[in-house]
Amino acid sequence: MSRNTHALRRGLLSFLIAAALWEVAARYLVANPLFLSSPSAIFLRAIALCKTGVLPTHAATSFLEFASGFLVSCLLGIVGGIAMASSRTIEEYFDPWISLLYAMPTIALGPLFILWLGIGFASKVSIIVLIAVFPIIINTTIGLNSTDRSLIEMARSFGATASQIYRKIRLPSALPYIIAGCRISVARALVGVVVAELFGARSGLGYLIVTSAQLFDTAGLFVGVFTLALWGVLSVEALKWIEKRLAPWRSEHAED
Repeated sequence: MSRNTHALRRGLLSFLIAAALWEVAARYLVANPLFLSSPSAIFLRAIALCKTGVLPTHAATSFLEFASGFLVSCLLGIVGGIAMASSRTIEEYFDPWISLLYAMPTIALGPLFILWLGIGFASKVSIIVLIAVFPIIINTTIGLNSTDRSLIEMARSFGATASQIYRKIRLPSALPYIIAGCRISVARALVGVVVAELFGARSGLGYLIVTSAQLFDTAGLFVGVFTLALWGVLSVEALKWIEKRLAPWRSEHAED
């Protein structure tokens, strides 16, 4: 049996064990759905929201915002990382700003984005990009600067141009760093969806989470949370698949 099959079985088993323990705790230890809904109650609530069309509508809105914000973050992050790794001057000018904006509590800027861009799609995507872009910039820069210098010097000795060195050596070497930055960015982009929908939203999973909390609908709140979490898992798996296709030479972890 392949290692991937073993990993999938173990992952599913861990989820089943956690769900069983959660079900027992929610039914017999807490016994109050206001404080903790059981997995079965959350599942039934999700079905009910799907039947009424509420969950698909909210999910479609948030997915469009998430996908757009994440893709823009990847594009800007990789281009920005390449620029900073290519020029020390650019890095010296922009590195302090990246550190400042990365550490800034973005939720505090939400009302400003609404004021500048309105309550529509543009403000939501802008907030997501601001939250998600910096891990990609940082990891891309580190990855490109961490390329083995001996490989670069060898390529130059064979007459390789700067463009060829970037395409054949530096970018492939930095790919694991870039993918790692994208994986971190996925989680931050999902947080950005919720943050963006805290202000002036009329649909979306963040809106569903907030309204469910206000109505003490704990099961509905968890439906929104788990939908976003599922997107995160699927996005990370997709990034792993992309890395395997683009960097097949990378050795996998040894089997237990």
